[in-house]
Amino acid sequence: MFFRDNPVLTRELLVNLRSNRAFILQFVYVLFLAVAVYFYWPSGSEGARQVGSGTARRLFELFFLGQFFMVALVAPTFAAGSITGEKERRTYEMLLASPLQPATILIGKLLSSLSYLVILILSSLPLMILCFLLGGILLSEITRAYLVLMLAAGTFGLLSVACSSFFRRTSSALVVSYLVILPLAVACVLLTRTEDTLLRDFVSIAVLPPWCLAIWAVLGIVIIRRLLRPPDVGSEGEVVIDEEQEMKYAIGVVIDRDLFPDKLFAPAKRADLMPDGTNPVLDKELRSEIFSQGTLMLRVVIQVSMLLSIPLMAVLLFLRSEKAGYYVAYVITFNLLVGPVFSAGSITQERERQTMSLLLTTLLRPGRILSAKLLAALRVSTVLTFLLTEQLLLAYFLLPELRGRIWTLGVYMVIIATTCLATSTIGLLYSALSRRTSVAMVLTYMTLLILFVGPLGLGWYLQKFATISEERLAAFTVTSPFSAAFSIPMHLTKNLGLSTETPKIPPPLLVSLIPGVDLPVWTWFLLLYPPLCLILYGVTYVAFRWRWWRAGGLG
Repeated sequence: MFFRDNPVLTRELLVNLRSNRAFILQFVYVLFLAVAVYFYWPSGSEGARQVGSGTARRLFELFFLGQFFMVALVAPTFAAGSITGEKERRTYEMLLASPLQPATILIGKLLSSLSYLVILILSSLPLMILCFLLGGILLSEITRAYLVLMLAAGTFGLLSVACSSFFRRTSSALVVSYLVILPLAVACVLLTRTEDTLLRDFVSIAVLPPWCLAIWAVLGIVIIRRLLRPPDVGSEGEVVIDEEQEMKYAIGVVIDRDLFPDKLFAPAKRADLMPDGTNPVLDKELRSEIFSQGTLMLRVVIQVSMLLSIPLMAVLLFLRSEKAGYYVAYVITFNLLVGPVFSAGSITQERERQTMSLLLTTLLRPGRILSAKLLAALRVSTVLTFLLTEQLLLAYFLLPELRGRIWTLGVYMVIIATTCLATSTIGLLYSALSRRTSVAMVLTYMTLLILFVGPLGLGWYLQKFATISEERLAAFTVTSPFSAAFSIPMHLTKNLGLSTETPKIPPPLLVSLIPGVDLPVWTWFLLLYPPLCLILYGVTYVAFRWRWWRAGGLG
């Protein structure tokens, strides 16, 4: 019944696997892997004998790491909306009232969410076998790699379904899923890719499977209990939560709108009339809209991010202060995950609530509506992101080797602020172009991954498999804030005690994107994104004004 005659699984598979985009995505994915193998496959009849085992192993590791992080990034996009989608479509109560058991619903949702991801993973198996023919790789290693991938897919998928059962919106479930899954993915890679063969085999075979099965059991019990006794029904899953009532039962961080710094991103609800000249859309977004579904997502995001920042602060700032750029990369990653949540749904949610026509027929001009949407999303994401920079400020205040380069702190802050602007602007753009929040969220994350993470992956790939100068390699990464943070020169040795040794500062790497203009990567990044965001905002304005014009014409 759970598998063969599961109506939830049958319906989801028919909808997802028969779509044109499923075939197109699979074709593009396999084509990309085939191109990578083609360019690094030995040429000539004697080529395979001339290739050392190191080339085959590097290609194998590239495939494994690429697919593992694909699982970590794609699994939440498929599974985080499995239950929240029912709530948003107002079919959640109908599903719970059906004769299906909660376990049947859970298995149907999970397998339908992961089925396409498993198909993508298995599509790479023939190409992985080709790498085996080059030598230097054992079949047991390939088997272990796919075992880890399957365990990761199941674990990340169940975590996303669990988040989907706790939240009312797909955007909230998606960002919390990423915030929990990405640290687990990094830890798993560090354990399974160690140089110690014995430790790697022990972790992959003896540690990961039982731990994953235990996590599956715990998450399964939690999800089934929420489906059996759902606390979020009664108004089609859209009841507005009373914040005062929620604070009584909140665990951990509690958001108080009257205290600093909470009032920066969550101003108190208005109890009087708005002053003249106030933008009503901005006031509504900040005081009501973003927090209308409760503060659970915000509290989880703040608690998890702060918890992760403590060990990162100790290692990257106080023990090895020359790695300050890596802590900034953590702050940027947080904004990459959180920023789109507040902007990618700002316009699409008006359509989903069927209030778009009312908004467009008000006396407010399109530019005022858009600026309010952008400023509200930017304000919340920026304040939440800069809360994580307290540790950075503390390190610059306490460590003399960082105090001597105080200008780098200012550059780091500007890079973080520019990243906040980019994530919010791109999210607003896709919110204006899309009809559903889930589509806008996925498109926003894909674009940010291409702009922010893609250049680093391309640079690593070219460095490993091609001969390219360091300057040209850096030129590929100017769109990435991570690369901008890493490009700021820091000291290589620390001043300890009374030593008068001068810290060694590496010379800045200069990149020439314009003939005759040589600037560091971080300078190009800061020069590139403000005008780019202005252009993207212009495109958003044109798209939104087109809909406003159509609404006026129809009226």
